[in-house]
Amino acid sequence: MTAHNEQALLADITVLDMSQFLAGPMAALRLGDLGARVIKIERPDGGDLCRRLYLSDTEIGGDSTLFHAINRGKESFAGNMKDADDLAAIRALIAKADVVIQNFRPGVIERLGLDYESARKINPRIVYGSISGYGPAEDWAHFPGQDLLAQARSGVMWLNGEAADGPVPFGLAVADMLAGNVLVQGILAGLVRRGMSGEGVHVETSLMEAMIDFQFEVLATHLNDGGRRPQKSAVRNAHAYLAAPYGVYECKEGWLALAMTPLPALAPHFDLPALSGFTPAEAFSKRDEIKATIAARLREKTAREWLAILEPADIWAAEVLDWPNLIATAAFRQLDMLQTVTRGDGVSVRTTASPIRVNGHRHKDGRAAPLIGSQSDEIRAEFLASGR
Repeated sequence: MTAHNEQALLADITVLDMSQFLAGPMAALRLGDLGARVIKIERPDGGDLCRRLYLSDTEIGGDSTLFHAINRGKESFAGNMKDADDLAAIRALIAKADVVIQNFRPGVIERLGLDYESARKINPRIVYGSISGYGPAEDWAHFPGQDLLAQARSGVMWLNGEAADGPVPFGLAVADMLAGNVLVQGILAGLVRRGMSGEGVHVETSLMEAMIDFQFEVLATHLNDGGRRPQKSAVRNAHAYLAAPYGVYECKEGWLALAMTPLPALAPHFDLPALSGFTPAEAFSKRDEIKATIAARLREKTAREWLAILEPADIWAAEVLDWPNLIATAAFRQLDMLQTVTRGDGVSVRTTASPIRVNGHRHKDGRAAPLIGSQSDEIRAEFLASGR
């Protein structure tokens, strides 16, 4: 169980993770990082399907690296939800838990008798978190709640890449990750309310709702400027709604990111006096022309040579690092965001740690993702006995 210390803000909170793949398990992971005890409920015959969802050809101890990364620090209870005895055991866990997380397809959890209304009858104090693909959008309810498909329907792909690229997806499961984090916010608020009223609550979100919220800044612009579609830059696009020089540029060696900077402030450092003649409006309307000029100049020096010029002048610029170069920096080591987690069969995994610091300290659990049902006997003995 999670150690009781000042970093374990959710000590004595028990979470039942009945979800699989990414969004739900990610929410449970974050609650675990905050000190909660997380019990993952898996099918005895294969467990969470994410165990076999390989991001590459890398597996560790029979499970995918993705499963290890998103289920570290959890316990595993093997239970077949279609078996009467196992279902009774899961209901006994609900009776003593604080939080339930599920991301079954619409209608499935109700057929199993483990939906919120059923759980509330078992435990009126339960904070119940649900993630779906498309929320209350009935016309889309039958579609698979999968990250790429949610990105495709959300409009977000038209913000990425350059003007000629067409729709470009994020290179991350951004819908899953965002929905998981949104659900955590709702669960934490539910726990606060329960602490005041003694009553549980059902909090819900979906991949689509999280993706719409993710775009609130630019979507608000679209809704209030006559419904114009976003116009991506044709040259080094980094944001469809921001003017030159905003973008990522190739240098003689390496790449450089330039953020919001008035063109007159940039002009002397690039020895491009013509930049001073553009108005703020033209920095947007003529951004492809301006960015092409900047791109040509940046190729004359290395990224580090440019940074030696720009950083002392307080120009917002950064070298574009890949993972090996990031990990090699002193700053990355100072963040202390990596850890090695292990499990009883000798498997060890190097992975990330919680992004949250409490009183200056980062909580690290040290336990790897569990084997299927590795804590079933202990959990049965603890939760199915009288008392907690």
